[in-house]
Amino acid sequence: MDPASAPSNLNIANALTVLRIAGVPVFGALLLADGGESIDLRVWAGVAFSLLMLTDRIDGDLARRHNLVTNFGKLADPIADKALTGMAFVGLALIFSGDRFGWLFWVVTVVVLLREWGITAMRFVVKKYGVMPASQGGRIKTTLQAVALGGYILPFELWDNTTADVLRVLTHVIMAGAVAITMVTAIQYVRDARALRRESPRRSGVTHQP
Repeated sequence: MDPASAPSNLNIANALTVLRIAGVPVFGALLLADGGESIDLRVWAGVAFSLLMLTDRIDGDLARRHNLVTNFGKLADPIADKALTGMAFVGLALIFSGDRFGWLFWVVTVVVLLREWGITAMRFVVKKYGVMPASQGGRIKTTLQAVALGGYILPFELWDNTTADVLRVLTHVIMAGAVAITMVTAIQYVRDARALRRESPRRSGVTHQP
């Protein structure tokens, strides 16, 4: 793309991405207030999480529809997602740490966050060879994580016992699927990064004539 015609980083899509990052501590404060025991604040945390995740869909649609895709957005968007979901994972692990299987949520949290931030670090390492945008598998992974995390953020005490049991099982299943896709897409991203590095003109010594 001609640099003169490239979209400015100061656009609505990137603004929504920055807003999502800025909203992470607000969501975290609502989730962890009163040790996560307040049903009302957990509901508000769920609302905040849903609205912030919605900006992920909106900024992506705006960027593609109005030609606002920038290298900043390609890098900042996945960082914003990981900051928000990372806060949710750690916050929920703290809340559930006293439960019988609370240790399992910590295992999931550590595995997922190592993958997420490992891939993010890899993006920066290979940035000099080219920008790696989010893949379709990565988008599915983010969606499943968001649905599962949303299910845990809203306290099951909101529902009657039967409904709560069904929602609990369903949330567990969705989270298991999210973790599986999280690991599969990690392998895909590593392969893509190696291919990007191997095929980059900078690595092969090929230069473009002006």
